[in-house]
Amino acid sequence: MDEKGIKAIIRDIQASPTECEWVEIKHNNEDPELIGEYVSALANGAAYMGQSRGFMAWGLDDSTHQVIGTKFNPKTAKYGNEELENWISRGLSPRIDFSFQEITLPEGRVVVMMIDSAGNTPVKFKGTAFIRVGTYKKKLADYPERERKIWQNTQNSSFEMKIAKSAVSADVVLELLDYSKIFSLLHLPFPDSKTAIIDKLVEEQLIVRRQSCFDITNLGAILFANDLKQFELLARKAARVIFYKENNRINAIKEQVCDKGYAVGFEGLVDYISANLPVNEEIGKALRKEIPMYPPVAIREFVANALIHQDFSIGGSSPMIEIFSNRMEISNPGRPLIDVFRFIDHAPISRNEKLASLMRRMNICEERGSGIDRALLQCEIYQLPAPDFQSEELFTKVIMFAPMTLRQMNKEDKRRACYQHCCLEYLSGKKMTNESFRGRLNISDENYSIASRIISDTIAAKYIKLDDATASSKKYARYVPFWV
Repeated sequence: MDEKGIKAIIRDIQASPTECEWVEIKHNNEDPELIGEYVSALANGAAYMGQSRGFMAWGLDDSTHQVIGTKFNPKTAKYGNEELENWISRGLSPRIDFSFQEITLPEGRVVVMMIDSAGNTPVKFKGTAFIRVGTYKKKLADYPERERKIWQNTQNSSFEMKIAKSAVSADVVLELLDYSKIFSLLHLPFPDSKTAIIDKLVEEQLIVRRQSCFDITNLGAILFANDLKQFELLARKAARVIFYKENNRINAIKEQVCDKGYAVGFEGLVDYISANLPVNEEIGKALRKEIPMYPPVAIREFVANALIHQDFSIGGSSPMIEIFSNRMEISNPGRPLIDVFRFIDHAPISRNEKLASLMRRMNICEERGSGIDRALLQCEIYQLPAPDFQSEELFTKVIMFAPMTLRQMNKEDKRRACYQHCCLEYLSGKKMTNESFRGRLNISDENYSIASRIISDTIAAKYIKLDDATASSKKYARYVPFWV
C-alpha cells in the first residue's frame, strides 16, 4: 500500500470516537500471543459489524488517538526463532489474510495491521475464537448471540462485497473507475457534482464510505475498472482471447488481454472477437455478402455468461475465449450451479448475484435467463452444429463449432443437435417431429430414415422422449425433452 493509503487508514482510525469491534490501538505492546488473539477478535468483530477489515495500530495514544510513535517493528519481531507474521498465521483457523503497514510521520512511527474480515466461519487462534465487546477482548463462545450473527453475516458475504482496494480518496476512486461509463450503461443522468457521483457509487455498492476515505469493492473494480492491473487480486481475472493457427494449441497467432472492467470493456471484447473471426461468403442474386462464421448473438451471450457465472474463489485462472480453425471454446473458472443439460430454459442462477443483477440492468445479459435459448436458436439458423456445454471440477466450457456436414458429425454431435432442437421446439410451443428435425440438419425428405435413426438414438440416450399424446402413432410422432 502506498503512503497516501496508509495515511488515510490512520486518519480513519483517529476519526473513530473510541476503540470498537474492529479497531484496537496499542502503543508498544508486541506480545505475540496477544497479537494473535487480537487478529481473531478483530476479524470476527469486523464480520459481526459488517466491516470488510479490522485494524490494529501501534504508535497512537489509546484515549486521544494522536500519533505518539512506537518501537514495535513487525519485520524483526519473532516468536522463538520464527518470524512473528508466519507464527501468527500458523495459529489461525481458518487462515485469513493480514498484513503490516508502517510509516514514519513527523510525530513518530506508526504501524498498522490490516486484517480481513472472517469469511465462511469465525476465526480462531490456537483453537479459540475471540471477539471485541466494547473495548475488551472476550472469548466468542461466551457471547452466543454474537457468534450467531457472525455465522449469518459470513454466510451472506459475497465476492462482490469484498474489498479490491482500501483507503483511497474520492479523487482516486474517480481515477480508477470509469465513472462516466457507469452512468451511461445504467441509463442514469450524469450528476452535476463530484459529491453526487460518489454518493451514487456508494448507493450502487461499487465503493464503501469510511470515516475519511473510501474502499473500492470487487463489484466496482471488476465491472468498471479503467485498468484491472491496478487491482492486485483482480488482475488475473481479466478475460483473455487467443487465436490459434490450427485445431490445437501448439501455434498461437495472437492473444489479447482485456484489462478493462467487464462492463466497460464488454463491447470492445466482443467487437475484437468478431472482427478477427473468419467469415463465410453468401452469394445473392446480385451481391456477395459476408456472413460471420458464428452468430454475434451467441458470441455475446456465451462470453457474458463466462464473465458473470465464474467462480472467483479459484485463483490463477480467468475467463478464456480460444478460437481454433474449426471451433471456438469459451470457458470460465468454476463448476456450473445447474446441470449443463438444463442450461436451456432454466431460471438464471448465479454464484455472483450482485454482479449478475447489475449486468442485467446494463442489458449485457438476459434478465429472464433466455439468453442461452436465443444463442442456440441462432446456431440453428446459421446451420451450425449444436454447441457443446461441458462441466468439469474447476471449469465450465461451451464449444461452438464451425460448419460441418452431417457425415463429419459424430454420434454425440447428432444427439446433441436433436436434443437442443427438441428443447427449442418445445419452448416455442411446438413439438419436434421428423420433419422439423430434417430441417434443422438440412436432411432431404427422401432421407427421412436418417433423421429417424438419429431420433431413435437420442431417445435411447434418454435425452428426449415420445410425446404421450402421439406415442401410439409413428407417422405423426412428436417428441419432447426428457425433463418435460
